[in-house]
Amino acid sequence: MDTATLETVREELLKDNQNFRDLAQRHHNYEARLTEIAELTYPSDEEILEESVLKKKKLAVKDEMYAMIQEHSKSH
Repeated sequence: MDTATLETVREELLKDNQNFRDLAQRHHNYEARLTEIAELTYPSDEEILEESVLKKKKLAVKDEMYAMIQEHSKSH
């Protein structure tokens, strides 16, 4: 799937699908927190662990969003 098609389907899903919007919001929240942690000069052990967990959660959400995009493309 090319980038233009991917972006078009993503925009359609953001407009029409509440579940997709929720996933996109979670992805954004994870990214925002990861940015905060990355900007810390001396992150604590808890923050380092949180960073690792958030990266995995963010990737899982991204995978779920991509699967929804592929499914939507096939059905339309």
